[in-house]
Amino acid sequence: MTLTLGRRAFGLTLGAALALSPFAGLAQGTDTQAPLPEVPELVLGNPDAKVTVTEYASFTCPHCATFHGTVFKELKRDYIDTGKIRFVYREVFFDRYGLWAAMMARCGGEARYFGIAEILYAGQRDWAGSNDAGVVMDNLRRIGRTAGMTDEQLDACMQDGAMAQAMVAKFQADTEADKVDSTPSLIIDGEKHGNMSYAALSKILDERLAQ
Repeated sequence: MTLTLGRRAFGLTLGAALALSPFAGLAQGTDTQAPLPEVPELVLGNPDAKVTVTEYASFTCPHCATFHGTVFKELKRDYIDTGKIRFVYREVFFDRYGLWAAMMARCGGEARYFGIAEILYAGQRDWAGSNDAGVVMDNLRRIGRTAGMTDEQLDACMQDGAMAQAMVAKFQADTEADKVDSTPSLIIDGEKHGNMSYAALSKILDERLAQ
């Protein structure tokens, strides 16, 4: 599957993501016949909320970084933290760096995921700006250690080929099902929307909540 962001087309296959890893272990021992591990949904807010907002985003997407630095902060303050909506975050992988970042963020567990995501988006140009994959991996490991993970934990997560395969498979299935072809994309109670301002988003949400 290929997704389009602006005028650039990105496609990430599992083989490319694993084979190009700085850690050889990530590309080894991936049994395509074995059952894949479960990839938990990443959820914030009230599980019983009337409205569900699902965001599709990539850690290497500049528009997503802008969205999370502006719109998402207000969305979280006014709608997620107040229990008005259920928010689901789904990862999109345009490239190997985005997959590695997601693997590192998930390594911290659900409780730390969104805090790590905020760091990744805020520092996107710093950690993802190198053409040297080894440098990028070192940057991600540094962020992981800052979030409280040990080198042993990071090694285990980043070399988990089965989880990488499961994450790519989930990304492909989810984006196909919701017909997502750009990031950030928002699915609000089943209806797809593109990137938008907070004013536009809050208007849609208020209308949904009033129904």
